[in-house]
Amino acid sequence: MLIESRDPQQVQWIQSYYQIFKDLSEYVKTTFPHGLTWNANGVSPKEAMKTVGSRESTASQAAAPSPSPSPSSAPSGAAGGPPPPPPPPPGPPPVFDNKDVGASAKPAAAGGIGAVFSELNRGDSVTKGLKKVSANEMTHKNPSLRASSIVPDRSESLSPTSSINRNKSPAPRKTPKPESLRTKKPPKKELDGNKWIIEHYDNEAEPIEIEATISQSILISRCNKTTIRIIGKANAISIDNSPRLSVIIDSLVSSVDVIKSSNFALQVLGTLPTILLDQVDGAQVYLGKDSMNTEVFSSKSSSINLNIISGEDEDYKEVALPEQIRTYIGENGQLISEIVEHAG
Repeated sequence: MLIESRDPQQVQWIQSYYQIFKDLSEYVKTTFPHGLTWNANGVSPKEAMKTVGSRESTASQAAAPSPSPSPSSAPSGAAGGPPPPPPPPPGPPPVFDNKDVGASAKPAAAGGIGAVFSELNRGDSVTKGLKKVSANEMTHKNPSLRASSIVPDRSESLSPTSSINRNKSPAPRKTPKPESLRTKKPPKKELDGNKWIIEHYDNEAEPIEIEATISQSILISRCNKTTIRIIGKANAISIDNSPRLSVIIDSLVSSVDVIKSSNFALQVLGTLPTILLDQVDGAQVYLGKDSMNTEVFSSKSSSINLNIISGEDEDYKEVALPEQIRTYIGENGQLISEIVEHAG
């Protein structure tokens, strides 16, 4: 609904209304810059109220404009008219300090807050200049008027409760593209500082060989159906999102960290302190006779098999890592976890 008014009295009234808060802000900053202060030798609250109220009423009467007769107010007074205006607003809050009482009893300037309240006390005559909107001028009752309205209609994004949005089904979530539909990037094998980066090898027929040193680490990412041979003793190896990857290493200083790589295979010819497996579904790890002290940490993984050398013939023996854990509450409320063994 659009209401147009060019009455200067209304513009002046709105500006006076805004001036209330500006004057109130200045009054608080000037009178109470550090908040209320307590004076043990000050006057009582009743005496302070009397002093402030008498001075404020005198200032309000001096600032109030004299009433001017109007043709519209005479017939309303003869017919009874509106109820008498409310009393003027109270003055500022009571102050319990003699100095603060003198500072807070400043008279209101002409045209300030006192003039605004005087306008409000006029009663119904304040709104007599507003334009009455008939039913045929209301846009919600006449949709055809919206086309010529200068007020822009709200977009659907700004009106979540509109009937259009309520009837519209939510937008489907975007699902990531499968690996088969993604744009294949060229294979990459480069040495960046002290880090080897191997990426985007897919179904390579020949093994990829790297000669690493003790200060170099190796990052293998998004390689599929590929065999990688690490020659020499490197620092650490990190592998992620590489299904059906086979890695053959001599020795490592630190660890092999494997994340989200299914059907993974690792063969250690020398020594390896630690193997970390996270979200790995299916893995074959071959440990040489020099790596019997290797520790394996697995989380959210399944079908992990260790192949260790046993016997004089040095044949590999396959041992499965446990997947089921039994946990119960022991003494003193502590949790105790045990591996579930399947016999038979």
